[in-house]
Amino acid sequence: MAKKMTTEELEQQVGELTADLQRMRADFENYRKRVDAEKLAAREDGEVRAILKLLPVVDTIERAVAHIPSDIAEHQWVKGVAGLVKQLEKSLGDLKLQKIDSQSGAEFNPELHQAIQFDEEATGDKEVIADELQPGYTLSGRPIRHAMVKVTRK
Repeated sequence: MAKKMTTEELEQQVGELTADLQRMRADFENYRKRVDAEKLAAREDGEVRAILKLLPVVDTIERAVAHIPSDIAEHQWVKGVAGLVKQLEKSLGDLKLQKIDSQSGAEFNPELHQAIQFDEEATGDKEVIADELQPGYTLSGRPIRHAMVKVTRK
């Protein structure tokens, strides 16, 4: 035969069960937030990896367009390839990919630029970019490939 519980014992048991339920609910909420954050990080990592695989192709096309011989510059095929570069840049921009400013004279920023060469003979108190050797890119404001640059002083 079961022992009859007093009102006080029942209230204590309800309180314990309520506390257990609240802990379980909080644990589940923390789990859900962690899984959501992990899914977002995995998606962002996938985007970065895909874009990094495309950047050498973009670099090659841009170099080709920059060195078009003047005697064929007006040819329709050449214009089509140049249009392809613009379309590709627009599509990458829609993905929040932006080129890092590394024009000659821009201030050197080690968070965005990687100095491959440095002009040791230059004088001045400010480090600036002398030449861009390879463009760099940010994705949603975060650098995914640093710009390789030659640095000088001004």
